[in-house]
Amino acid sequence: MIRKAEPKDISRIAEILVFTKRIKYRSIFHNDEYSFNELQVVKLVEEYGNSKALDNIWVYDDGIVKGMIHLEGREIAELYVDYFFWKEGIGTKLVEFAKEKFDAKFVWTLEKNEGAIRFYEAHGFKLNGKRQLEEGTPEYIVMLERD
Repeated sequence: MIRKAEPKDISRIAEILVFTKRIKYRSIFHNDEYSFNELQVVKLVEEYGNSKALDNIWVYDDGIVKGMIHLEGREIAELYVDYFFWKEGIGTKLVEFAKEKFDAKFVWTLEKNEGAIRFYEAHGFKLNGKRQLEEGTPEYIVMLERD
């Protein structure tokens, strides 16, 4: 089931973000300082616990929180599924939820994250030609939109 994130979910959300970002982005950014020193579960728990970040986060929970989606208006700001539950349709459920409930229209993703681009294209999003540097990095992000 997909439900609004609650404070009890913060540590699970942080785990999902940290480990998935390490798996997906280390090979793109080649920045171990960020991946293993800055990107820490405890830091994210503190950040999420001291902000209104949960206001825009929904989780996939079937007894275990296995994925999360962060929405900002009609933008999918983040969508992550715990590595151990990849290929179970959780990402699909989250993106379809965002489209149906919030009319999600666009997402930015790393240009080199070809898997994410294919995933969003399979869900009706298309590259629209917008491209910009990811802040603080030499990497580009691209926008995908749906009609």
